[in-house]
Amino acid sequence: MAETIRTSEKPSNSSSLNPPSRIICHVCQKQFSQYTCPRCNSRYCSLPCYKSHSIRCTESFMRENVVEELRHLQSDDQTKWKMLEILKRFHSEDETEPLDEDVDDSILSDDTIQKILSGGEVNINDLSLEEKKRFQRFLASGELSKMIEPWDPWWLKPAARTICLSKDGAQLIQPMANREDLESDQPSDIPCGPKTPLPSLRMLISTEPSPLLAVHLVDIIYSYCFTLRVYNGDWQSDAVGSAMVVLSISSVLGQAGQPETVQEALCYCLEQTCSPAYRHIGGLQFGLALVDDITNLLSLGSPALICMLCDLQRMIMAAGRELKSEKQRKLRKSETKSKLKLAERKVYFIMCWVHEQPNKALSSLAAIVSAEKSSLMEYGGNKSFSRTEKNAAGNKGKALIEEM
Repeated sequence: MAETIRTSEKPSNSSSLNPPSRIICHVCQKQFSQYTCPRCNSRYCSLPCYKSHSIRCTESFMRENVVEELRHLQSDDQTKWKMLEILKRFHSEDETEPLDEDVDDSILSDDTIQKILSGGEVNINDLSLEEKKRFQRFLASGELSKMIEPWDPWWLKPAARTICLSKDGAQLIQPMANREDLESDQPSDIPCGPKTPLPSLRMLISTEPSPLLAVHLVDIIYSYCFTLRVYNGDWQSDAVGSAMVVLSISSVLGQAGQPETVQEALCYCLEQTCSPAYRHIGGLQFGLALVDDITNLLSLGSPALICMLCDLQRMIMAAGRELKSEKQRKLRKSETKSKLKLAERKVYFIMCWVHEQPNKALSSLAAIVSAEKSSLMEYGGNKSFSRTEKNAAGNKGKALIEEM
C-alpha cells in the first residue's frame, strides 16, 4: 500500500494497520517535516528552513537567550557593586594626622568606580587630587609596593655628579652629562637648587655653629631618602603625608633631638624604620640600604646636598600650604603647623651650613657613615639601638640651633 502524504495539520488516527501520515515542510515544501516551531507550530524539515520560516520567531528566540544571559551577568555586576561599596567604606588609618569623622575617606569616587565597572582602564592621571593622596598613603603603608616598579633615585644617576650652583649657592643652568642625556626625552629628576643666594652663617647666628651639625645632617639625609623611596620619588602628590613621614623618622626635625654621634643618629633612624609603623617596608635591610644613600649623597659634594635640602624644604613648605585646606582638628592642626615651620627653619639653616663646608669634610663624613654601617652589620645593631634612648634622654633640653 502506498504511503499517504498529508499537507494538512489536522491530526489523523494511526495504528499498526494504518501507518501514520507524514506532513510536508511548510517552508520548502519539498521534504517531509520532522520538527515543529515551539512558537508558531509551523512544521519544518531542517535548520535552514527554521531560520527562514519566520524572522519574528527567530529574533524573539535569540532575544530571550540574550536577556537570560544578561540576567546572569547582572547578578555578577551586583556582586561587584557590593564589593566596591565595601571598599568605599574602608577607611585608611592615618597614624600621623587623624581627620575629623565627617570627612569622607572613601578610596575611589563614584565616577572612578563606574569606569572600573564598565571595563575601562584607570591610571594615576584619571584620579582626582584627593584620590592621588589616598593612593600615595596606601603606597606608603606597603600594600601596593610590590605591584609598582621601584623608583630610581636621582642621586644615583650620572647627572647628579654634574650639578652646578653659583658661588652663593643659587641655581644655575646645569650642563648635560653626555650626549645621551640630550637625546633622552626623560627629565633627570634632579631637584632644583635655591632660587636666591644663600646667606652667610654670620648673618644667621652670632656664635660659632655647633660641631654636631654634621651629625644632624646625617639624620636629615636619612629621613629624606626614606621618604622619597617610600613615596617612589613623588612627594608632590601628598606633601602633607610625605612631610609627616620625614618628621616621624628624623630625630632632629621631628623630636628636636640632638644626636651627638653618627652612630646615635643612625640608630635612631633605624629604630624608626624597624618600628611597627614601617617594618613592613623592609625592616633593617631597607634601613641599611638607606645608609648607602647617605654615603652616596655626601660623596656628591655640597651642590647635590644643597639641592636635596632645598627639595626637602619645598616639601615641608608645600605641606604647610596643603594643611590649611585640609579639615583637621584645630589644636592638632596648629601643632602640626608649628612642627613643620620649625623643621623648615632647621633645614634652611643646615643648607646654609652645607654651602660653607668643603667637599673634603663631606667626604670624610661619608667615610664615617660607611664605617658605622659596617659596625652595625657586624654586631647586628642590637647594642647600638639600646643606647639610643639613653643618649636622647641625656640630650633633652639642649638647643640645636641658637638665635634662629
